[in-house]
Amino acid sequence: MKTTIPTFQQLIRNPIHLLAFGFGSGLLPKAPGTAGTVMGLLFWCLLAELPLTSYLATVTVAALAGVYICGKTASDLGVHDHGGIVWDEMVGLWLALTIIPVSWAWVLAGFLIFRLFDIWKPWPISWLDKNITGGLGIMLDDLVAGALTWLVLFLTIKIL
Repeated sequence: MKTTIPTFQQLIRNPIHLLAFGFGSGLLPKAPGTAGTVMGLLFWCLLAELPLTSYLATVTVAALAGVYICGKTASDLGVHDHGGIVWDEMVGLWLALTIIPVSWAWVLAGFLIFRLFDIWKPWPISWLDKNITGGLGIMLDDLVAGALTWLVLFLTIKIL
């Protein structure tokens, strides 16, 4: 199967691909992961208004659905983890920003730390990225990056 990059018009016709490509943000030719994380940040502004249980339920459902969304899109495109698939970045960021103070300083810190972990891929993120395949693998490395980001933010809050 040949790897292709869908157009925005094709994404609109396929809701699974539209979600996987972060409503089109993953189509950017440079830094699609960062663009997807920015799109995730826009949605986080709405999610942050939810009560904690609803927030966690939404992130859980998005993560579980992401296994299918990302796996199906990767399979359709014929590639393990197409760079334009950014649903995993969106959900990973939502996990990273769980119950942090809602201020632009903390949100920016979370965004930057998450991007650093996602790009740098320290262990165990790198191991997951290389060894777990399919939709689960696509989602899992970003969820762990989100969890590590949350841990850094949480410890920083406790220290300050």
